[in-house]
Amino acid sequence: MRGRRAKAIAVALPIGLAGSLIALPFTAQATPSPDAVISEVFGGGGNSGATLTNDFIELGNAGDGPFDLTGWSVQYLSGSPTPTSKWQVTEINGAIPAGGSYLIEEAKGAGGDTALPTPDAVGTIGMSASSGTVALVHSTTPLTCLTAADCTADGSVKDLVGFGTAVVRETSPATGAGNTTSVSRNAALTDTDNNSADFTGGTPSPRNSAGTGGGSEPSPTPSPTSTTPGELRIHDIQGTTRISPHAGTTVTDVPGIVTAVRGTGSSRGYWVQDPKPDNDPATSEAVFVFTGSVTPLVKVGDSVLVSGKVTEYYPGGAAGGNQSVTELSGPTATVLSSGNALPAAEVVDAKALPEAYAPDAKGANIESLTLKPTQYALDWLESREGMLIQINDNRVVGASNAYGETWVTTKPQQNATPRGGTLYGSYAQPNSGRLLVASLTGEKAAANVGDTLTGATTGVLDYSNFGGYGLQATTLGKVKSGGLKPEVAKKAKSDELSVATYNVENLDPTDPQAKFDRLAEGIVKNLATPDIVSLEEIQDNNGAKDDGTVAADKTLAQFVAAIQAAGGPAYEWRSIDPENKTDGGEPGGNIRNVFLFNPKRVSFVDRPGGDATTATKVVTTGKNGKDITLSVSPGRINPTSTAWKSSRKPLVGEFTFRGEQVFVIGNHFNSKGGDQSLHSRFQPPVLGSETQRLAQAKEVNTFVTGLLTQDKKAKVVVLGDLNDYPFSAPVAALTKGKVLTDLMDTLPKNERYSYVYDGNSQTLDHILVSLAVKKFDYEVVHINAEFADQASDHDPQVVRIK
Repeated sequence: MRGRRAKAIAVALPIGLAGSLIALPFTAQATPSPDAVISEVFGGGGNSGATLTNDFIELGNAGDGPFDLTGWSVQYLSGSPTPTSKWQVTEINGAIPAGGSYLIEEAKGAGGDTALPTPDAVGTIGMSASSGTVALVHSTTPLTCLTAADCTADGSVKDLVGFGTAVVRETSPATGAGNTTSVSRNAALTDTDNNSADFTGGTPSPRNSAGTGGGSEPSPTPSPTSTTPGELRIHDIQGTTRISPHAGTTVTDVPGIVTAVRGTGSSRGYWVQDPKPDNDPATSEAVFVFTGSVTPLVKVGDSVLVSGKVTEYYPGGAAGGNQSVTELSGPTATVLSSGNALPAAEVVDAKALPEAYAPDAKGANIESLTLKPTQYALDWLESREGMLIQINDNRVVGASNAYGETWVTTKPQQNATPRGGTLYGSYAQPNSGRLLVASLTGEKAAANVGDTLTGATTGVLDYSNFGGYGLQATTLGKVKSGGLKPEVAKKAKSDELSVATYNVENLDPTDPQAKFDRLAEGIVKNLATPDIVSLEEIQDNNGAKDDGTVAADKTLAQFVAAIQAAGGPAYEWRSIDPENKTDGGEPGGNIRNVFLFNPKRVSFVDRPGGDATTATKVVTTGKNGKDITLSVSPGRINPTSTAWKSSRKPLVGEFTFRGEQVFVIGNHFNSKGGDQSLHSRFQPPVLGSETQRLAQAKEVNTFVTGLLTQDKKAKVVVLGDLNDYPFSAPVAALTKGKVLTDLMDTLPKNERYSYVYDGNSQTLDHILVSLAVKKFDYEVVHINAEFADQASDHDPQVVRIK
């Protein structure tokens, strides 16, 4: 599906990504938008030959909810700026409707005879007809960037379009703009961050938020104009590989029965399936007919002849590595009859999907390979693309999200966890039985891991922007509770030091108090008030507002107060403010690692001098030179290293507990954004983001190794969101030389997880200890990741050290 989520990031999510994805820096060019984009630009208003009197900028919203424009603006820059060039600003407000448009009228020219549809906002910018740059900006302050690179680095830029010969553009400028032509995106609002690929020149078609203008008409014709099927059937169009042998050609009068209709959003259309299949198991008998923002006129059960262009649509953009969906675009349809019986849905049970997930192409593209649906799960799913399928009484392995999307397993015995999930235990175990269930009817499931989706769930097999293959349900089963309960950790004994890690998912004062209270309850009740808590994703005092604020004292004061209100101790905190926009995360948020500690149980050793760019070092003290301390505490590990570019720097602190010295290192390695997904068309998927995490792991290992060289009996706790698995190369680099033990490896294999993504229970968060820590009791406390109602998308962990 196109544009299902209104999130800050919208690339094809690799396994283990989700909430941690926002660890990437936001740029104007690096992240295709799933919601608001610039959809059309016209600078020829009133020019010679133009019929429209005014220039205009149109915005589009590919999301399923309205996009609030309070505090936003559109801005314009000359195509060939000089050092003194200035951005011109038009402030906007209101909202872009879900799947709709928003029209901004700009300067009026001398000619033309046709006014724009009633605009949603009015400005006075006189744009060039042939060359310029337009930006959608989360601010009303004029931009100052004058190069593509500088604008890419400006976190306030949501979307940017350069046309003609514009210097400032995404990748390459759009072409085709002129006095009588605009540049516009397609109906799907495809955003690959390449203006030349995303925009085409054509007749201006301004449309406002009320839907006025644009001139589009429904594509299907309700009465027959032809009753004779054409030469090709759907299985001929789908072919035996992932790419249609007829891609790019126009096909005529393809017969089929309408099995499902998507009548809302920006990806409207319908599925047709041939009731007379061939005998080849590699060829799908169904195809999606894409009508864009136009609501189809056909109904389920209609027998139709469809004509249109065969296209291969890549959800999330081709650069993300996703599989393509074969579609018929620009369609016309003839309805031959209505009320026909639908083809029988194929039942997907434990035996249907092969155990092997995908062919191993050594990282190459598998699109040209002949499908082998009896050997590989991805091939089986592709060979049923668009067809009616049915599942019965399936266990939930990924909790429902806000859209009701729920992951189930069709293979209940496949790597099951004790709490009902499916464990992702190695790169060789991607779990082929997982299947996403969504709804075409608006009905939403609300299920936790371990629940059961009972009865028959029937619908068409689609491929989502955000989760690979999934069942778009026309009939949704009922949720039966599995009785899953949040866990509660043991309380530390008087002689046990308890240390926890918790990713609190972009916490800042703009969040509702309820989020602070839920997280506080987790600290007090579920984690049993640890002596030290290493927090990840604490944001600055105004969250995503990008105004240079880096301090987080208000965020932490509000959180500590919530912990006290929940019955917890009066925690103190230590952290180091990052330099503005250098540590990644949500634009303007300036996330960082923080230590909370209970001063009645543990002491923090303050050593002044730590700041965003000063590295802490291990220094020897004492008469015999055998005692060690940190040069600064709290401090950062080599913060100017390129390993930490646009990523959080580890926070190091020196503590004492009952006279014992303990070093704690809080981490949040860079996100998995940029990795290809498990369901990628490149197999095995390329883990592009791993390189930086590997460098980060080596930095921390070097620091710990140096510390232990000075004192081999030093007690060191390394913990946090490492954004990688226990079996990954970065974790191996972190533990190199056996200087650290990953406590996740001490749990039973089917309990090694703290996060659930795409129906896979997996590990991103870790606690590791040095060899001097010999007696410990370690728990992952499952309170979030398996539940539809979450305070964070991560489960916390705690270790109690004797």
